[in-house]
Amino acid sequence: MEERALTDVVHIWEMRNPDGGSTGLEFARGRMEAHDLVLGHSLPERVDVVVTDESGNVVARGEGLQHETIAPMSRLAIGDGQVERENAWLDQSDVGKPVILPGGEVGILQSWWHADDHRAWKWVVEFSNHVDRAPDA
Repeated sequence: MEERALTDVVHIWEMRNPDGGSTGLEFARGRMEAHDLVLGHSLPERVDVVVTDESGNVVARGEGLQHETIAPMSRLAIGDGQVERENAWLDQSDVGKPVILPGGEVGILQSWWHADDHRAWKWVVEFSNHVDRAPDA
């Protein structure tokens, strides 16, 4: 069995839609190596995000995050203990970044394309139980 190095830092990303139910609805809860920028697929119009370490210490948070651009993906960036959201049509600079899906599954963006008029898009995400040690395909 492969052991993880003790220096690996893991973050838990918890996302809730504050507009659902009496206390909001869970959208995703994903566990991954620490990243300052994570892509979110199909986020609710508004979302609360809390990022913690494995011990439950809060690393960053954002409440009621929304963005005026309509797009299938959002960039969620950590800075100074805050999470910021930007809805975006991705580009090559986003390839290789983690993507969190509704429910919390996390993969790595392998490719992205969209039509100039944004009426069509295509993306490929790779899933592994330990992304940085996965064998080359």
